[in-house]
Amino acid sequence: MKLHFAPNTIAVASVLALNEIGADYTLVSVDFASAQQKSDAYLSINPKGRVPALETDHGILTETIAILEYAAPGLIPEDPWHAAKMREVMTYLASTAHVNHAHKMRGARWADQEASFDDMRRKVPQTMTETAAYLEAMIEGPFVMGDQVTLADCYLYPIAMWMPGDGVALELFPKLSRYVELYGSRPAVNRARVDGVLT
Repeated sequence: MKLHFAPNTIAVASVLALNEIGADYTLVSVDFASAQQKSDAYLSINPKGRVPALETDHGILTETIAILEYAAPGLIPEDPWHAAKMREVMTYLASTAHVNHAHKMRGARWADQEASFDDMRRKVPQTMTETAAYLEAMIEGPFVMGDQVTLADCYLYPIAMWMPGDGVALELFPKLSRYVELYGSRPAVNRARVDGVLT
């Protein structure tokens, strides 16, 4: 498998999942600084011009939840209820948390006026703090689903890493802070740091 990524983006989640299971894969860096994600070469891989993109023997996957479930099905709880609760957290991360964060630097996705971009940026500390409060209530501890590491942990970690830069005082959320500490010490995260996926 070949995973296209940019450092510190949501592609980190896919890298963590692959690392958790010891998968054999190749990393391909996409240089956002030079707008490589908008190049014809990359758009032929992911027409959305975003990361991650996972090249597999079956084809290409481009959405984080799909990549996580394909790449590391062993990190899905066997119990249907717990699997559904895991997906509940992951869907929230995709549909709300990531969008809240993106308002800080991707305002052009939703508006055209600079004043609108400024307003969106000012709102980010509030919406991301509300995100942290929601996640605090969802985390069963020590990991998202309790003692078992699941795909939700791979997905939450990069978003939690964005939070201080988004104006969130993580120390106000003890379960989330403890999760960041514990999950951040895992070999999967250490390898991501060594490989330059997390900086």
